[in-house]
Amino acid sequence: MNQNEQNDLLTVNEFAAALRVKVSCIRRWISERKIEIVHIGRLVRIPSSEVTRIVVAGRRAAAKPEAK
Repeated sequence: MNQNEQNDLLTVNEFAAALRVKVSCIRRWISERKIEIVHIGRLVRIPSSEVTRIVVAGRRAAAKPEAK
């Protein structure tokens, strides 16, 4: 983990808000190990870089219009 990621740790609520999904969805992803997390004692934090990774992984190219 680089220095920037250490400074950019999000709570589960912040991460859910950034992706506009429910907190329960993020907690499920954590239990399924679909996203990287950091434990600080009992606290769970998620690197902000995970937001970008998820968005890029879910991106689909638009269909090209058919030529007439």
